[in-house]
Amino acid sequence: MSLTNELRARIEAEGGIGVDDYMATCNAHYYATRDPLGECGDFTTAPEISQMFGEMVGAALADVWMRAGKPERAVYAELGPGRGTLAADALRVLGAVGFEGTTHLVENSPTLRAAQSVNLPDAKHHDRLEELPPRPLLLAANEFFDALPTRQFGLDGERQIKWDGEGFFFTTEEVQREESPSRLQAMRRLAGHLKRRGGCAFVIDYGYWEGSGDTLQALRAHEKVHPLTEPGECDLTTHVDFGALAEAAREEGAAVTSMISQGSWLETLGIGARASALAAANPERTESIAHDRRRLCDEAEMGTLFKVMAVHSPDWPAPAGFPE
Repeated sequence: MSLTNELRARIEAEGGIGVDDYMATCNAHYYATRDPLGECGDFTTAPEISQMFGEMVGAALADVWMRAGKPERAVYAELGPGRGTLAADALRVLGAVGFEGTTHLVENSPTLRAAQSVNLPDAKHHDRLEELPPRPLLLAANEFFDALPTRQFGLDGERQIKWDGEGFFFTTEEVQREESPSRLQAMRRLAGHLKRRGGCAFVIDYGYWEGSGDTLQALRAHEKVHPLTEPGECDLTTHVDFGALAEAAREEGAAVTSMISQGSWLETLGIGARASALAAANPERTESIAHDRRRLCDEAEMGTLFKVMAVHSPDWPAPAGFPE
């Protein structure tokens, strides 16, 4: 049975399904059947644009790890690690300051697991966040939370998806708010781990601090398409409510930084100096390095759309790069 027919059968049996159910079903199929990254895929993430992104994440994790006293039991972990590019770049920086912890990747896609194993042959894979070892975490979650299922609500209640005999349609086009219990559950598990075991996590995603309407979007071949077009063949996401994540983390006893734009965070951490050093070592790449920095940091590119927030053990120092 095709995914479209599977969804039709569910809708006919249940009278309609929520946006969260639709996202969960479509994204499970989507990520299990392809590598969605790069020019031949549907979207490009920051780590795939430039090594500088992963190096800045690694530098920030290295700094907080050293100021925490270099705990030997700490491990590197990543949620939704793509091809493993970010991890490889971050671990190169962490290794330079003496970090020797094991690497743990939370990933369900067989296709992406295979790619990660090429870049990170010694990494251990996990199906769920709660399977991470009971140790201090140096963790990155880049574009992980945005793909988790989200419920949408209009004036008349929860938005649903139905079938009219020819195609899928939304029961309302007016969306006032979004909620993602899946995201809050994941954050509570992560924050609880950090509270009990120690560590620091960076959440990097597109989103907002509070209040939003309809942010559901679908990408295919780097272009936006209608979310109900070709179920399971597009990347479905919604913007992340960082305020809700922060509240969930604090409820579990973790410490939380303020939210900052990706561009401001990277510039504060020193991406400009890293770009200059790379250009000096590779003069033939000077223009492309500057171009990549602009893509990561400029307001017209990813710099403002993407946000960063850190969650850490209250017994660890606050990480660098965030306003006090």
